[in-house]
Amino acid sequence: MRVERGRGEALLVPGRRAVPPPTVPAPGLPRAPRPFRPHVGTLAMRRLHRLLEPRRLWYLFAAWLERTPRAYRLFTRVEEVTKARLFGCRMCAQCALPSTAYACPMTCPKQLRNGPCGGASPTGGCEVYPDLQCVWVAAYERAERDGHVADLRRLQRPVDHRKWGQSSWVNYWLGRDEDLWTEDDGLGPAPRLIV
Repeated sequence: MRVERGRGEALLVPGRRAVPPPTVPAPGLPRAPRPFRPHVGTLAMRRLHRLLEPRRLWYLFAAWLERTPRAYRLFTRVEEVTKARLFGCRMCAQCALPSTAYACPMTCPKQLRNGPCGGASPTGGCEVYPDLQCVWVAAYERAERDGHVADLRRLQRPVDHRKWGQSSWVNYWLGRDEDLWTEDDGLGPAPRLIV
């Protein structure tokens, strides 16, 4: 049986009623990703990140937040609103921003965490949203401008979908995201081009 569905059309299955296409995500599911260009520079974010690096004070604060559900919810909500406005954050709770020049890879419509798909246009447009810049093109441009292109060689581990909606800062301060990425791509130095 072949089921066809055009853009914005109801799903037609023989013997069943038409199912309209979803216009908003189902409750509890994150919104659909769209490429997002960060609204803050990488230098400022690297400085802030250094200030917020795990240390005893942040560990104790994170532990207190987890013991105090109301405070945790408030903190997580503030984190969500702030990071959504600055980076398009979708609250995966496994933040890759420091290794992607603060361009959130989860805003890629295909949610690719390790570089662009093969469909980015020659001008850097996203394959899914051609009028928007590919997240990975933005990440590369930002990393190149700051001399951190090597950071993009880190391999991002797959997202643990059970953590959606949690605070990535709390996870970071409690040491739960120490293995989110590798130090490099594991391929070693690039082969020498012989001309």
